[in-house]
Amino acid sequence: MTEARPALATEAINAAIAHAHARGGGEVVLPAGRHLSFSIRLLSGVTLRLEEGCVLEAADPALHGGAYDPAEPNPYDLWQDFGHSHWRNSLIWGEDLEDVAILGPGRIDGAGLTREGPGSRWSRQAGEFPLSMAGLSAEAMAELSPAIEAMAGLGNKAIALKRAKRARIEGLTIFRGGHFAVLATGCEDLVLRDLVIDTNRDGLDIDACRDVLVSGCRVNTPNDDAIVLKSSLALGELIATERVTIEHCEVSGFDLGSMLDGTFGRTQQLAPDQDRVTGRIKLGTESNGGFRDIAIRDCRFVRSRGLALEVVDGGTMENVLAERLTLEEVTTAPIFLRVGDRRRGPEGTPLGTMRNIALRDIVASDILPDYAATLAGLPASPITNVTLSNIHLSYRGGGQAAWAERRPGDLPQAYPEPSMFGPSPAHGLWARHVDGLEIEALSIATDAPDPRPERLLENVREKEAP
Repeated sequence: MTEARPALATEAINAAIAHAHARGGGEVVLPAGRHLSFSIRLLSGVTLRLEEGCVLEAADPALHGGAYDPAEPNPYDLWQDFGHSHWRNSLIWGEDLEDVAILGPGRIDGAGLTREGPGSRWSRQAGEFPLSMAGLSAEAMAELSPAIEAMAGLGNKAIALKRAKRARIEGLTIFRGGHFAVLATGCEDLVLRDLVIDTNRDGLDIDACRDVLVSGCRVNTPNDDAIVLKSSLALGELIATERVTIEHCEVSGFDLGSMLDGTFGRTQQLAPDQDRVTGRIKLGTESNGGFRDIAIRDCRFVRSRGLALEVVDGGTMENVLAERLTLEEVTTAPIFLRVGDRRRGPEGTPLGTMRNIALRDIVASDILPDYAATLAGLPASPITNVTLSNIHLSYRGGGQAAWAERRPGDLPQAYPEPSMFGPSPAHGLWARHVDGLEIEALSIATDAPDPRPERLLENVREKEAP
């Protein structure tokens, strides 16, 4: 006797959203209980509320007799990966929206979503993958980056918003969110507040958006970035990500699901890129449109990579403030600033620039010894005007004496990660190609002796005291 398939709520939820939209807006409420669904299409003026005890579960095409909405054509998909280039292949998606909200306190369970997707179709492919993945087999790479044909019918995002104005996502829990728990592209006046996310790839990806508040979110992502700002070419034009505040958030790289259940597991050691677990706040890697007026404050990193600011695909990053950050169990460099020359974009994409970066009141402890805090510009585009103020870095120590003799190349086209250079030649701060570095109250300690110098500055012009 064939077991009956569970009932799908897809049509009923979409009908309720369409009805509310037709009436000029309203609220659609999912009550307590488990609701199984394929793609839900959000419309302007509608609030989707998941009540206490509600679990909205992403259906599995292999089990539940259906499919997610197909990934829409995108003529600009050469310059970023499949996940960034499409929105409709998601559990909840909406485009060209105004005045929408997705609210908790219920939960989204992305059980039927996939975390995988093809890389970009950019022909040059320089810097497409981190150097740490060089030893992976062809079979492993094919699993991490499948062919586009393999994505037919699959959903790979929990929530995707494209060109939404005045959107709120608040109070939700998201478990196993696919490639992105939330992907927001080209949005304005966006609020992401009090979210609890424990997911198998990226947490919050904010791409080519402006006037954004991310507040009070807890994001656990051992396999990829937790909160990341990007400025890709997914919409076919250069759009800066600007006026963004990230505050009172916690990011981590505990075992999948173990933040939600309170066990905070530490079994997983490596992310799929073969570096240590991820779970950080990052700007980049896609930087085509640039970043402007970004504030990151009062955030905590636990068992994760450190703060990363990266410009490698053109664009300008300027006026970034990171303050009052606490980092514990840092799995790569506690601070990583990088200007690179990948230039993934159309012919004529310029070399990117980074300027006016202020990092202050940062305490990082239990840092692995391999990678120092790293500021790595290029001779043709040095990082300009960087202030490090009241920074306290405590490393495990125990680095190798031979590491002090290393002088890695600039590796301009490589994918930006601290591990790209190998172990750092200094154990605390390594800066290269920086024009205007101001250091005020930087303390560096090691739990065990480390034979490398504390600091190494190469082609660095320090700011003169006033």
